[in-house]
Amino acid sequence: MPKRLLVVESPGKVKKLSQILGTEWIVRASCGHIRELSNEGEDSLGFSMDGDTVQCRYIPRDQQAKETIQSLKAAAKQAKEVVLATDPDREGETIAWHLKEALGLKEPKRVVYTEITESAVRAAIAHPRKLDSNLIGAGLCRDCLDKLVGYKGSPLVWALNNGAKSVGRVQSATLHLICQREREIVCFVPQDYWSVWVDYAEGFRAFYKGNVNAPKEEAKQETEVHDDTAVNTTEVTESTRVLSEAEATRLVEEAKRHPHQVIQYEGKIVNRQPPPAFITSTLQQAAGSRLRFAPEKTMLVAQKLYEAGLITYMRTDSVMLSPEFCKSARQWLEQNDPENVPQQTARHRSNKTAQEAHEAIRPTDVFRPSAQLRVELATDEFNLYVLIWKRAIASQCRPAVLRKTLVVTQSGELLWQARGQVVEFLGYARYWSNLSKDTILPNLQQGQMLTLENAGHEKKQTQPPPRYSEPKLVQLMERKGIGRPSTYSPTIATLKKRGYVQLTKENLQPTSLGLEVDDFLQKALPDLLETEFTAKMEDALDAIASGKQSWQHYLTNWNQNYFAPALAKAKTVPVNSSENSTKASGITARKFETSRTRCPECKNNLAKIPSNKVKKKYFLKCVSGCENIVLFWNEYSKTWEAPRSKTAEDAKPQKPPAKITQYPCPVCKKPLEEYTYTKDGQNKTMLRCSNSKSRNDQKHKDVAYFNTQKGWWSPKFGDLKC
Repeated sequence: MPKRLLVVESPGKVKKLSQILGTEWIVRASCGHIRELSNEGEDSLGFSMDGDTVQCRYIPRDQQAKETIQSLKAAAKQAKEVVLATDPDREGETIAWHLKEALGLKEPKRVVYTEITESAVRAAIAHPRKLDSNLIGAGLCRDCLDKLVGYKGSPLVWALNNGAKSVGRVQSATLHLICQREREIVCFVPQDYWSVWVDYAEGFRAFYKGNVNAPKEEAKQETEVHDDTAVNTTEVTESTRVLSEAEATRLVEEAKRHPHQVIQYEGKIVNRQPPPAFITSTLQQAAGSRLRFAPEKTMLVAQKLYEAGLITYMRTDSVMLSPEFCKSARQWLEQNDPENVPQQTARHRSNKTAQEAHEAIRPTDVFRPSAQLRVELATDEFNLYVLIWKRAIASQCRPAVLRKTLVVTQSGELLWQARGQVVEFLGYARYWSNLSKDTILPNLQQGQMLTLENAGHEKKQTQPPPRYSEPKLVQLMERKGIGRPSTYSPTIATLKKRGYVQLTKENLQPTSLGLEVDDFLQKALPDLLETEFTAKMEDALDAIASGKQSWQHYLTNWNQNYFAPALAKAKTVPVNSSENSTKASGITARKFETSRTRCPECKNNLAKIPSNKVKKKYFLKCVSGCENIVLFWNEYSKTWEAPRSKTAEDAKPQKPPAKITQYPCPVCKKPLEEYTYTKDGQNKTMLRCSNSKSRNDQKHKDVAYFNTQKGWWSPKFGDLKC
């Protein structure tokens, strides 16, 4: 009897779906995309534009794709019906269209589900639909746009002859954000300031907040923001900044001279609403900050959880949750945490571009025992699942209740302020901890006199803006509208692979290559680097997906009115490698004070570059194009000198050769050697195996004899005997 064929994207889903559907179905995987634009035609684009028409030529992606197509064709001929069940997003719809074309299917049925559970899959198969031509158009347009920018734009950076490999529509705009931040850091000039405070015997500290007669600042309205890139949200409290030590000292003396009195005491109860369940970007942010996962790792692990039927589809920008899940989450809370059941089911709003037909990322069964999953899943999978479970449950809880306190005191003409916060009811924070620690203030009365215990000031310094971590960059890309859920992770991965950025202490830092490429593109294709420009392109793709615009008309119009003229202009930009590298370093982004010392190469005056890491608070650098001309002040010779490169002899003091003894190693019988080392400022001697290759293996780990009054002794092997 002929069976029905279900085609999915990932081979990881086949086993689970076969179990759900039974023997009536054959389940096969396309292994993602099976076709791509060919490398034929002008500039190897694989498509041509004539008026408002785009003609695309597609070929199998590789040999495996060819074999997959033949295998699927054979299976389709044997099946009485073919159902396409690729992923429920724009890319999945495009893959389904490619399958239809490659397999020669006339009217294939398209089914969509966001979780691999029996109820969801069977419900989807019971309600098939036709392929969505609007979603397909948006997917095809994205492919053509990306290839057009990449293939036409990349030759511009090849001319730099520095190893630059590519330009990308989303990639280059993202790189620009990272390079902009790096230039801000390089050009940052730190400023000293002082934080002034008073300690009261009543048990709290207050900070200087200005004078009585100074114009009052408007009270800042607190906005509720759930930052998934941060685990600890505690803020460092300090006073209104005082810009000189003399003024800070004067304020301290003033505080000691006058009595202190409470002039304002406010307390209020604030509800902090639960965060919504995860979308793709917030999952990447939270997994990055709490589990130290790179975005690409987060998506790989989430894919495994999805294929195992444990979570819903992990590429989504909607925070909506199904009524069925909300009901089951409420039941779980009623059974396990009745105090946290809200009066009404929580509703969260997605942004305006979110696809509301999708759900947020959530567990498929909130009652599944975690003890069982801990055994079944790999550690990374289990940890990510728990993160998703906690966030989804938290989204359905009551708000956290905070008691916030404000105290303003006065001494003479000076005002001092303290803020307190106490969590009265954890609410959602039992499952998703993102509240700052309690800061308890005593109960005080308006007009109450206070006893000053101490007053002082602390010198501080303004800090440069930090580099973006991967979670922070994903957050920024989402906020700026660069890319979509499926592109955040691969874009960052591509920048690292191209050598344009590197991870430095878990933060993204542009390499000199990345800075050079970005600097050149600012002159050659400046619009392409602007986030607003790239975001408008994403909006256009969304308009195509919703049927408001023709994809072929948009592509041809964009190329004719913007890209082709911009490329022609870009080709006239001169390539000057030394200029690029100098400007890319960010040093020329602002003017620095010049010194009287001249560059030994070009004879121009060197610039004073501020730095807190050197005693003189600045070093000298040539900003006229000479590379590697940096001078530091030598206190002993009283001259500016280039940094000395350490030779091997300078870096490591010469050690005396090891002395071989007649004692055999208790493990391998090779002779032991005397090894001299320094501990607590004293030279000590021990015996170890003379075979350096064997020292790191497990058996040799405890081969160590120490010199005692009774002779050589080992904690493992005891006294040493010949």
